[in-house]
Amino acid sequence: MTNQYPIGPVMLDVVGLSLTQVEQEKINHPNTGAVILFSRNYETPAQISQLIDSIRAARKGDILIAVDQEGGRVQRFQTGFTRLPPASYYAEMPLLAESAGWLMATELLSVGVDFSFAPVLDIDCGISQIIGDRSFSTDPDLATKLASLFRKGMHNAGMAATGKHFPGHGSVALDSHLTLPIDDRDLDTIRGKDFLPFIQLIKEGLEGIMPAHVLYPSIDPNPAGFSPFWIQQILRKELKFNGTVFSDDLSMAGAASAGDYPERARLAQEAGCDMLLVCNNPVAAEEVLDSLPITQDPLREQRLRRMQGNLCKSFPYKSTEKWQKTSTLINQLFEQYA
Repeated sequence: MTNQYPIGPVMLDVVGLSLTQVEQEKINHPNTGAVILFSRNYETPAQISQLIDSIRAARKGDILIAVDQEGGRVQRFQTGFTRLPPASYYAEMPLLAESAGWLMATELLSVGVDFSFAPVLDIDCGISQIIGDRSFSTDPDLATKLASLFRKGMHNAGMAATGKHFPGHGSVALDSHLTLPIDDRDLDTIRGKDFLPFIQLIKEGLEGIMPAHVLYPSIDPNPAGFSPFWIQQILRKELKFNGTVFSDDLSMAGAASAGDYPERARLAQEAGCDMLLVCNNPVAAEEVLDSLPITQDPLREQRLRRMQGNLCKSFPYKSTEKWQKTSTLINQLFEQYA
C-alpha cells in the first residue's frame, strides 16, 4: 500500500446520515482506523451502504466499519434488518444462536459493515440492568455454549467477533456509561466464573475483546481497560489471547477517572489496547487523534486486519432459502421479546 495509511489506532463516529467535510478530514487522519455507526446514522440499507462507501472513499488506505448489533436493546440498524432478540432468549433454542450469529453477520456484511461488537460474554448475576438480558445466561457453562455457537455463526458468514466486557461486567449494578462500577470480588472468583466464556472462545479463535470500564480494587488499582495487569498479564499471557483489544468508549463516565481525553487514550494504549474508541464527542476525538504519536506498529496492524469482514455487497442473500428460514425463526423469537 504505497503512500497509503495503515489502519490507525482510533475509532471515531460520525454525526448524521452523510459525511461532513470536517468528518472526511478526520477519517483521513493517520491515526484513524475505524468508524462506529449508530442508530442516528441509519435510515435504510441503501442509505447506510452509501454512507459506508463514502467513509471508505474518504480514507487513503483501509478503514474498519463497526456497529453494535447484538439484538434486543442493542441493535442500531432495525428497519430493513431482521430484528434480533436479546442473547438470553437463545437458552430455550440453543441451536438458533448459531443461526442468529450467521444472520446478523450476513445482513451487516451486505451493506459493507466489517463487524459487530458481539457477542456479549458477561455472565448475568441478576443485578446489572445494563447487562441483564444482553448476557446469554446466568449459568457460565450455558453462556459459554451459546456464545460459542453465536460466534461460530458469525465466523461462517465471514465476520470477526469481539467478546465483551472482559473480565466481566455482569456482577456490578452500576452502568459504566454513567459512572465507574466497582466489583469487589477476588481474582479466583472471577477466574472460576466470568473467565469461562473468554477462555473457550479464545481457544476457538476469537478475533477481538473489549475490556470493561469496571474497577476490581482487590485485584488491580486501574479499571480493566486501563490496566496492564488485566490486558497484558491476564489476557495476553495467561489466556493467550493474540487478537485485537478494543477499549470501551473513552467518552463514557467509567473512563473519566483516567484523566482528560488524551490521557485516557495514552493510558489505554500503554495498557495494551490496540484500538481506542472515542464516541459522541467530536472535540474529544480530535484531541485524541492529534495527541497520539503517529507510529507504525506491524503487530497492531496484523491484529486489526483480522477484523476486516468478508464483505458481500452484491450477494442476494434474501433470495436464499437459508436466510428466509433463519429470518422467520429469529422473527418469531423476537416477537416473544417484543
